[in-house]
Amino acid sequence: MKKKFRVVLALIILTAILLTACGGNGTETINNNSNNGGANNDSSDSNSPSSEDTQDEVMEMSFADYLDPLAQTGDVVSAGSSTVFPLASRMAERLGDEGFPGTITIDSIGSGAGFERFCEAGETDVSNASRPIKDSEREACNDIGREAIEFRVGTDALAVVVSAENDFLTELSMEELAQVFSTAENWSDVNPDWPAEPILRYVPGTDSGTFDFFVEAVFDDDKAPILESTGTEFSEDDNILVQGVLGSPNAIGFFGYAYYAENADALTILTIDGVEPIKENVDTFSYPLSRPLFIYSDASIMQEKPQIASYILYFLTYVNEEIEQVGYFPASDSDLAGALNSWIGAMTQ
Repeated sequence: MKKKFRVVLALIILTAILLTACGGNGTETINNNSNNGGANNDSSDSNSPSSEDTQDEVMEMSFADYLDPLAQTGDVVSAGSSTVFPLASRMAERLGDEGFPGTITIDSIGSGAGFERFCEAGETDVSNASRPIKDSEREACNDIGREAIEFRVGTDALAVVVSAENDFLTELSMEELAQVFSTAENWSDVNPDWPAEPILRYVPGTDSGTFDFFVEAVFDDDKAPILESTGTEFSEDDNILVQGVLGSPNAIGFFGYAYYAENADALTILTIDGVEPIKENVDTFSYPLSRPLFIYSDASIMQEKPQIASYILYFLTYVNEEIEQVGYFPASDSDLAGALNSWIGAMTQ
């Protein structure tokens, strides 16, 4: 595996160098994610490495032992999104099967709680997220000396689902979706042709990036309607949401596509605004509940803990070989190239 990884790694580094030469250095890409940067973002800074120096460093690193994950001895601690959890678990399992000697810990606690552990407590090396980091979270990171670096790893189609036993619902408009998860008490309140039965709602917890994304997309970032809805159960555990929906033909819920894919024989996924959550619609973001998936780390962590840099690079290198089997959709080549460019920047700043 080591020889294969080094060959792939060398090709990745060379590609990233070409991207860097054509589109600016990696540090600039990182700082574009960080409050529009500061003095250290100025490419004319006399202390900044030249493009040639940076490329020399990168070429040297591309064959350094510490970039090989199998050569590392430390552990990886990550936490965050329950949506990203199955993908991160798959990548960790693959790396472990290859012979990674350390321990990879992945806690599924929600994007918001993950950022708390990463940016406030400083307990984790990697934060998994189904939404972009908020300005307040980035500031919290800065307060403890961390600068959150974003790595795009895939795309999710948030799945709105009912039990396969539901015989009246196959699609919703965005307006109906808002009613279902707010003021409507019975299904007939949304459509008189639907049963006069209570709507049982199963919703990700408020620490979840899935909750935040849904509120932004459906309620224009206003949490009150869904929080005040009746007959609603909240949980940070997506498997609990799945079981809740399966428990009644009058139940409805939403969560990451992978949890639907794992239970597709017992669930019906709904079309939203006439658009199906299929690959071509997710790739173009025409499906209205499409969203990017991320992992975050920090340059100092990556430089001081080589196993973290290796883990992230391994993740970016092989994620597209695993992501569809997990139940998500690959990020575009340009998005993955941007993530690799950010990795280069973190390791050379």
